[in-house]
Amino acid sequence: MSEDKQAKIQKLLDMQKKFIALDREQGVEASEYFAPDDDSEIAGFREEYRDLAMDIVDLAHEEKGSKK
Repeated sequence: MSEDKQAKIQKLLDMQKKFIALDREQGVEASEYFAPDDDSEIAGFREEYRDLAMDIVDLAHEEKGSKK
């Protein structure tokens, strides 16, 4: 597994831990998750997480020589 892929997976895990901790501390409403205010702690979270996940999928296909 490439170092880039490992780093992205670790970043996803760190993001998950942060989100879970935030949800347990103060709760996260669906409206905040899907349309957070600009000053929200999770502003941009969903998009960044999605982009990282798709990068990992692309790297995995590249490593195996397969196509999406």
